[in-house]
Amino acid sequence: MKIGIIGCGLIGNKRANSVEKSDCISYVYDIDEKKAKKLSANTGAKIAASENQIFNSDVDAVFISTTHDLLAKLSLQAIKNGKHVLVEKPGACNSKDLKKIIDLSKKHNVKVKVGFNHRFHPAIFKAHQIITKKKSEDILFIRGRYGHGGRVGYEKEWRCNKKVSGGGELLDQGSHLIDLSLWFMGDLKTDYKSLPTYFWDTNVEDNCFLSLKNKKNNIAWLHASWTEWKNTFSFEIYTKKTKLMITGLGGSYGKEKLYVYKMLSKMGPPNVKEFEFGPEDISWKNEYINFKRSIYKSVNLCGDASDAYKVLKLVENIYKK
Repeated sequence: MKIGIIGCGLIGNKRANSVEKSDCISYVYDIDEKKAKKLSANTGAKIAASENQIFNSDVDAVFISTTHDLLAKLSLQAIKNGKHVLVEKPGACNSKDLKKIIDLSKKHNVKVKVGFNHRFHPAIFKAHQIITKKKSEDILFIRGRYGHGGRVGYEKEWRCNKKVSGGGELLDQGSHLIDLSLWFMGDLKTDYKSLPTYFWDTNVEDNCFLSLKNKKNNIAWLHASWTEWKNTFSFEIYTKKTKLMITGLGGSYGKEKLYVYKMLSKMGPPNVKEFEFGPEDISWKNEYINFKRSIYKSVNLCGDASDAYKVLKLVENIYKK
């Protein structure tokens, strides 16, 4: 598969590193030429003069790893040129634009994958397999936390500029927690929300507290934060007989682990199994493989544009309430 990458920052580099050796990164482009040159040197790709050079080339797929305000525009251009698209979450700044992407991809018969790579972290993926096998055990509730502490000057970066980002921590890390909750529990609606700005001097929220519920009143209680100070990730799933707890994502978020707590008939302390993964973060590579197989082997996408649309509709409703 021949690939073009638009956006050569941190995420663009992660995407480039996920590409299998049998495939080829043909072109890279970034408005910051230094970033494009660096990624070109690391991959052997040509530096495109513009996005259009990539769209008009013979690449099979385009990775779009730009700021949020450009995601939809570039995705639509790629689709019009018959390219498959792997676009970073949230896929667009609003659900209306994401719906255009979905409709156009069907018209041109191309695949669109929205980058919710957390589904592909091995601990999370294994937890989902366990829950899927336990069809008789409905999820009672979910509890999720995700956060970091930013860095000096964070309030001046694009994520804190609402015109560019479309929103704050709810859209940033909160959307990952929402996507995972939908993946595990199915359709959800907002029960409670609080979107304060506690610390950073910005016009977007730096924390989000959410309670989402399904038709059975099962709850997903979620907190995403730019004031966590020590990078944190935890995601817990509770059923009547089992508790699954995922901690860490590797790197600065700590070792990625899955704990499976099996309740005993006599109650008391449960049996515990621990699974440790890493240290390498393979979620990006696993997501790439799923994207590639959806194109060439008709494998279902795990996290397509329709899934991202559900996330974005929920996010929009939360912002409106």
